Amino acid sequence: MERLDGTRGRLVGRRWERTTLDDMVTAVAGGRSAALVLRGEAGIGKTALLDYVGDHAPGCQVVRIAGIEAEAELAFGGLHRLCEPFREHFDRLPVPQRSALETAFGLSAGTPADRFLVGLAVLSLLAEAAARQPVVCLIDDAQWLDRISAQILSFVGRRLLAERVVLLFAVREPVVGDALTDLLALRIEGLGDHDARTLLARGCPGRVDDRVLDRILAESQGNPLALLELPREVTAAQLAVAAGGLDDHSLAGQIEQGFRRRLGSLSSEAQLLVLLAAADPVGDVALLRRAATQLDIDIVAAGAEAQAGDLLTVGTMVRFRHPLVRSAAYRSATTSQRRHVHRALAEATDPEHDPDRRTWHLASAAGHPDEEVASALELAAARARARGGAAAAAAFLDRAAELTPDPHRRGSRALAAAQAKSEAGEFGEALELLDDLATLPLNKREHALAELVRGRSLFAFRSASAGLPSLLAAAKQLEPVDRGLATETYRDAFYAALTAGRLPDEVGVEQVAAAILAMRRPTDPACSDLLLEGVSRITVAGYAQGAPLVHRALAAYRTGEFSPADRLGWLPLACRLAHNTWEFDAWSTLSARLVELAVDAGALAVLPSALLLRLSNRVYAGDLAASDALVAQAATLGEVTGSSFFAHYGAVVVEPWRGDETRTRQAIDLITSDPLLRGEGKTLTATEWAAAVLYNGLGRYDEALAAARRGSAYPQELGLSTWSMVELVEAAARLDRPAEAAEAVRHIEDMAAVSGTDWVRGTAAYVSALVADGPVAEQRYRDAIELLERTGVRMLTARAYLVYGEWLRSEQRRGEARECLRQAYTLLSDLGADGFAERARRELAAAGAATSARATGRRVVDAASLTAQEMQIARLAADGLTNSEIGAQLFISAHTVEWHLRKVFGKLGIRSRRHIAAKLGK
Repeated sequence: MERLDGTRGRLVGRRWERTTLDDMVTAVAGGRSAALVLRGEAGIGKTALLDYVGDHAPGCQVVRIAGIEAEAELAFGGLHRLCEPFREHFDRLPVPQRSALETAFGLSAGTPADRFLVGLAVLSLLAEAAARQPVVCLIDDAQWLDRISAQILSFVGRRLLAERVVLLFAVREPVVGDALTDLLALRIEGLGDHDARTLLARGCPGRVDDRVLDRILAESQGNPLALLELPREVTAAQLAVAAGGLDDHSLAGQIEQGFRRRLGSLSSEAQLLVLLAAADPVGDVALLRRAATQLDIDIVAAGAEAQAGDLLTVGTMVRFRHPLVRSAAYRSATTSQRRHVHRALAEATDPEHDPDRRTWHLASAAGHPDEEVASALELAAARARARGGAAAAAAFLDRAAELTPDPHRRGSRALAAAQAKSEAGEFGEALELLDDLATLPLNKREHALAELVRGRSLFAFRSASAGLPSLLAAAKQLEPVDRGLATETYRDAFYAALTAGRLPDEVGVEQVAAAILAMRRPTDPACSDLLLEGVSRITVAGYAQGAPLVHRALAAYRTGEFSPADRLGWLPLACRLAHNTWEFDAWSTLSARLVELAVDAGALAVLPSALLLRLSNRVYAGDLAASDALVAQAATLGEVTGSSFFAHYGAVVVEPWRGDETRTRQAIDLITSDPLLRGEGKTLTATEWAAAVLYNGLGRYDEALAAARRGSAYPQELGLSTWSMVELVEAAARLDRPAEAAEAVRHIEDMAAVSGTDWVRGTAAYVSALVADGPVAEQRYRDAIELLERTGVRMLTARAYLVYGEWLRSEQRRGEARECLRQAYTLLSDLGADGFAERARRELAAAGAATSARATGRRVVDAASLTAQEMQIARLAADGLTNSEIGAQLFISAHTVEWHLRKVFGKLGIRSRRHIAAKLGK
């Protein structure tokens, strides 16, 4: 509502905006949710519209907060204020979510939680509160929320659906670094001429010359605050001047300048009180009184004077006439005045109750290096990091470095700030801070840590190839000072090298492996040491030299107990090596455990790659239904994180088996055009393997062979190249080019001689049969089927029946061929491998068997018209997960899960989740 004299008045105009907001509140009362961002310039009426919603939301719990510029560096500050009214519901949250939220708010100690787990906790909290009564959250001046609060509320807004919750934000534009851009926005424009004249008439006492009114209307451009404030600040004579209008400043600048003039008309004591209130982000009257006492201010008299000037009111809370008053008061003050009030606020703030805010005031009051304040900032950074507020920790540490007198300590704190920036995902700023370290003295360990932060930041910010040299350099520098961290850094360097694959800039996987092997071996190596040494020996000395060490490490990882951090750090590499050393059971167990750990921890830095490792395993297991669910989960993560890369990668792994060339090529095109692919050779290898699978299934062996050649050309990429070798042998055999397949066959047979698992022995028999003749070929086909049937690798087992049947037909043994091909067709159809199933059907027909298209296992309930998310939720429910567990996996509330399940029941014609599995064909 446009304000006339510090109180709410009737809203003028805004009929369309009011209708939109009314509809939103009505929908929330009916069980839906909504998130909306009101965007516009200062004074355009965003706050008035928030007031309108707050006054017209009958039966709703209305919670209102405002972002405050001075609080923008205090992690979770805005989120904490928003959630505080719902504290009674904390105990109803799932334990991991409650722990994450309490840790973030500093209510309990614990491991810093991923911000998305905190976001899920906030989503669940609002849903719990809304179960009793719809919730309307009004967030004014959202551009000044602390960064992590804004990111989490944006996440919550994107995941709302059926919780009976409204999130309504107001953002003053222009704004830099807006975290709310993914949410639906309503742009608030100036009032129309009629409404503008109506509002202007309210703000102009007495009769005013029409020319003056016209000039105000022209200058204000329908801005309500300008229509109310400009008449108070500009004389008729000024307005009558023909040239130039009011001045050359922006409208917000004009209004703020007007507030500055009104501030200047106050007594010095009242001005100081307004500045004191502007420097305090809380609006706590008790705190203001204590600080005013420190400055010998008569708060009653000074407050009355400020209220009479329509600048602020001091009631149960301190409330400014408009956020621009706060800006005007703070920006117009001198540096010494600001320091003066911050010092008073620091003295008035309870160090036990709010140590971080007190420390920030002390830092703002400091005018020269001060070790005591710098140390306090360092402690505040540690508290922020413990809550998961890496961005806030970086701000504290950056300021601590500025205030540190000793250059050595200043270097340590500046390095810590860069590290925190990198952890917060602000990689560009982290790299800038690292460049500034060049002039500061660092010890050997700090030099190594700086290189480590640089490597990790470059990996994330640019590419694996860009970060790899720094990671390797850091690992070497860390060896003599911190062997444990050196080992972890070598792991990161090796993973970066695997990711870069065929596209290294300066350093490749061989150089990393050689450096690892040059490191002094521990007398009692841990699992991680065995894993790293094993994969390095495979890379440098050959498979036989390293695989036994990897087998030992995998056995320990399958049975041992490790810390969650250790498992999340090492399990991704363990999963890749389980595949590379042909341990299917270990791959299955460890990939499932990795996904579970990542979900429980809300570790979105790990979860996408965990899902892809699990997805590849499920594809080889022939469980394309589970693979679909994992691709859908990757797509959900893409919605959460803003990246579609992992969903596209998942489609590249799954779609080739279905024989759909259009969808496979589309997935390949999407992933190769994704900016996240920069410097990632392994992804190019994956696309070549996918094309080889597709074309082998379609019987287009020339194209399959060409793709398989490219996919197997870089054996240093580990497992991926071996997958392509299998496809190369099959395509070359079908084209009668056994010599081209010979090297790949020897490579796989050599691996079988070392690893000896049924999977690798069965695969070796499979590929060698393809290039053999007569009884030798037949025996190897039989061996392949027998060995592979002992494993969980159902996809290759089904293909073994197919190639054996094709061989039998070529030998004119049509009866045996029909039996074998029918088995292949049945298996491949049931698995949903439509491309290979169609190849089997064609072979069956050629062998003289009557065939018809068979319903495949791709999507049993397509006819039920389930959406992708409904299918995903239905599958998880069929697996026995509760609504809360499903919500945790999909980053939605349990209430939204229930809403989707009701739709699933209706479409499937069932009344209970007990019947879902049967309907899905599980």
